[in-house]
Parts: sequence; C-alpha cells; structure tokens
Amino acid sequence: ARFGHSVKGLLTEKVTSCGTDVIALTKQVLKGSRSAELLGQAARNMVMQEDAILHSEDSLRKMAIITTHLQYQ
Repeated sequence: ARFGHSVKGLLTEKVTSCGTDVIALTKQVLKGSRSAELLGQAARNMVMQEDAILHSEDSLRKMAIITTHLQYQ
C-alpha cells in the first residue's frame, strides 16, 4: 500500500511539473509570436519611411531645378 501511495505521489508531482512546463512553453511561443509581429510591423514602417524619403528627395531635386531657373530670370 505504501509503494502505491509513493508512486501515486510521484506521478502527481511529474504531472504537475509537466503542466508547468507546458505553460512555460506556451508563454514562450506567444512571446515569440508577438516578437515576430512587432518585427513585421517595424519592417512595414521602414518601407513606408523609405517611400517618404524618396518622395522628399525627388521634391528637393525639383525645387533645386526651379531655384536654378528663377536665378536666371
């Protein structure tokens, strides 16, 4: 009877430990998923900024041409 009781206690302990490990693993997976989501958002923001910079560069180039033409008048 004592042997069965100690095995039952050990089994309960192992099941609890396994449950704790599953919870920890789930938290890590969710954290990784969130990190990937944030990284994707950062990449999208960077692309949008790059487009804005290219547009600004083009506008500055056009303004320089206009300034040059106005100086000749």
